[in-house]
Amino acid sequence: MALHRWPLPQNTAVLEKVFPAIVVACCLVLLLRLVLGERRHRFDRTIARWSRAAAARIEGLFTWNASRRRARRAAEEAIRRARDGGEWDGNVYRPKSFGKRKDRKIH
Repeated sequence: MALHRWPLPQNTAVLEKVFPAIVVACCLVLLLRLVLGERRHRFDRTIARWSRAAAARIEGLFTWNASRRRARRAAEEAIRRARDGGEWDGNVYRPKSFGKRKDRKIH
């Protein structure tokens, strides 16, 4: 029985190039921090701001669909309540629970 060898995915070569590039970039940033001396705090603030912006964009990529789903569900629920829970007088909606409060005294 011959063993079937699956072909390796083509993107492994990309990972073999991207990972060392990230390591080299991190080393260069750390070396630049050492060279800057007194201006290092401003550099650190800039890097922190960039990282927060990048994190927000990455989070936005993964959450935009969920927020749209929640908004669509809320809109459908409001439409269902409007259709089932009251009476329409022209373009004015009067819920059934609106008339029940007339018997209570305000003062």
